[in-house]
Amino acid sequence: MRKRFFRLLLGCAAIVPALSPLAQPQSTSTANRPTPRTPDGKPDLNGLWAPDRTFIYDITSTLRKGETLPLQPWAEELTKKRMSKDDPEANCLPAGVPRMAPYPWKIVQQPKLIVFLFEGNIHSYRQIFMDGRGHPADLDPTWYGHSIAKWDGDTLVVDSVGFNDKFWFDFAGHPHTEKLHVTERYRRPDYSRLEFDVVIDDPGAYTRPFTMYGHSPLLEDSEIM
Repeated sequence: MRKRFFRLLLGCAAIVPALSPLAQPQSTSTANRPTPRTPDGKPDLNGLWAPDRTFIYDITSTLRKGETLPLQPWAEELTKKRMSKDDPEANCLPAGVPRMAPYPWKIVQQPKLIVFLFEGNIHSYRQIFMDGRGHPADLDPTWYGHSIAKWDGDTLVVDSVGFNDKFWFDFAGHPHTEKLHVTERYRRPDYSRLEFDVVIDDPGAYTRPFTMYGHSPLLEDSEIM
């Protein structure tokens, strides 16, 4: 199964003009530098970030030790039946939220809008609105949903709804439904690290909400392709 996946991944990569080797994370000389800040005093999340592999292969590994995914029986059975050749992300479709592709991603931060740019697959993007708007009352389901955000101290809190049910949470095939509601909390505790918690609330596929934990190191001397 894993070999079949990597063949699919290489086929998808053929669409990309070139795939840059993943840049190295920050050196120890920069690891202790303080969190950069914007003119209004908020943490500056701008930068090129490496993906967290636990958000790629199997989201079970994003949970705290001893926790298990609260899958409903039908969702657990579907996960077991899914084949890697059918993975939308491996077929060059958007990864969805909060899944990551095995390529760098970039944050572009402005006071009223934050954009996530993804190098992987179709070079897709997410818009996260910071202008105080709410979610539209009648959303058309999409791969990345509709995202709004606000600051809670030094933590960026992103609230997203309006997802389709097409993307998989990971290579393992964990599903979701259109009832999915995702809450992400991003922190930059120092210059070289981005930390995030992601609460998944999907009463259509899971018996209760659960939290995923991850981090991304800053990449220097490189740029998104």
